[in-house]
Amino acid sequence: MSNTKKLSAGKYALLGFQHVFAMFGATVLVPTLTGLDVATTLLMAGLGTLLFHLITGGKVPAFLGSSFAFLGGYAAVRTMAESQGVAGTGWIPYAGIGVLVAGLIYVVISMLFRAFGPNKVMRYFPPIVTGPIIICIGINLASSAVNNCAANWWIAILAVAIIVVCNIWGKGMIRIIPILLGVVGSYAVAALCGMVDFTEVREAAWIGFPIKMEETVFSLFSGANGSLIISALIAMVPISLATMMEHIGDICAISSTVGANFVEDPGLHRTLLGDGLATSMAALFGAPANTTYGENTGVLALTKVYDPKVIRIAACIAAVLSFCPKFAALVHCMPTATIGGVSLILYGMISAVGVRNVVENQVDFTKSRNVIIAALIMSLSLGISFSTAGAIAFQIGSVTISLSGLAVASLVGVLLNAILPGNDYVFGKNKNGDTAMDLGRV
Repeated sequence: MSNTKKLSAGKYALLGFQHVFAMFGATVLVPTLTGLDVATTLLMAGLGTLLFHLITGGKVPAFLGSSFAFLGGYAAVRTMAESQGVAGTGWIPYAGIGVLVAGLIYVVISMLFRAFGPNKVMRYFPPIVTGPIIICIGINLASSAVNNCAANWWIAILAVAIIVVCNIWGKGMIRIIPILLGVVGSYAVAALCGMVDFTEVREAAWIGFPIKMEETVFSLFSGANGSLIISALIAMVPISLATMMEHIGDICAISSTVGANFVEDPGLHRTLLGDGLATSMAALFGAPANTTYGENTGVLALTKVYDPKVIRIAACIAAVLSFCPKFAALVHCMPTATIGGVSLILYGMISAVGVRNVVENQVDFTKSRNVIIAALIMSLSLGISFSTAGAIAFQIGSVTISLSGLAVASLVGVLLNAILPGNDYVFGKNKNGDTAMDLGRV
């Protein structure tokens, strides 16, 4: 309903498809970039959204899709796993354990929000910590984008051009889904030029089960590498600090769009709980972490239809699509250069969101504490990631622990912010600042 207007079943269905269209490009791009399964991702996006609506009482018109914030974590875990002899997709369950626990961190934070209120809790996660972390997530990934572009720079540039034109000069839905259009446009040109092998699509079945048991966390029950599990936890869990801020920014943005205070009702403690449990469920079955999607907030603003029932219809459509292996194969055949062109913009925009978070919250860099915190977060994250080893490794007994640059930087940033005097951040005082960590809008 646009607030009170009753819609027919046909209009509900059309609006649901529109939300699927809006979230689709970004949601399937994450598994394409990481090597996770597209079908599993779609299924868990749909089921995760329904779980979120159940926990929040069906009040918040939010769709949960794949989170970009964990891209660096997946890359780190994959590298660590391959260095320890884990072949193929065997690294996915280890990454899943890390994301599963990251989702459970949301549960803990939601309990703190309920007990102490958001102002006291958010003092430990101010923009001077989360902003530089997000900046580093994008920069850490930039080299992989350039490597993918090198497969065919003309196709990569075409993808970039389509995204830029649609985002700057597009109207209505065109402006909301530039990434999807960049993917489809450059993919189509590459196919017409004979650069795509569709054998996998032709051989794929029309109907199939979207979950691969060997990629679920359950597959580790038959024998797991303990040190790799610990390393994956250390690589993934700190990223939940950034995604928690992203979630809060999205809920504030949705509240502003709809004209309702979802921070108060159903409350951040319930929205965080829903997002966290949806993320843990997705990770358990080999899908990427979930997050509330800014693209769908854009659709809400465009259509003025805020009924959460429309989002639940979209979630059901996404889940149904996951049972078509031929469709997943079509996504899997995407040209490497297309992925490179899209990720070239995407990774840079992730970093730009971190800059926006710092700027719009008016972080004072005349204060030595802020300069020190930002400097150490960025130098540790980038320095460790691009060092010869690529991580800090040490032994605890017979177990080798590897700390990624982002993990070290996140832990140091949080600790320094808690120890150094002068933390004057107050959540809720700056509306633009509260919505500045909206990675979904990239």
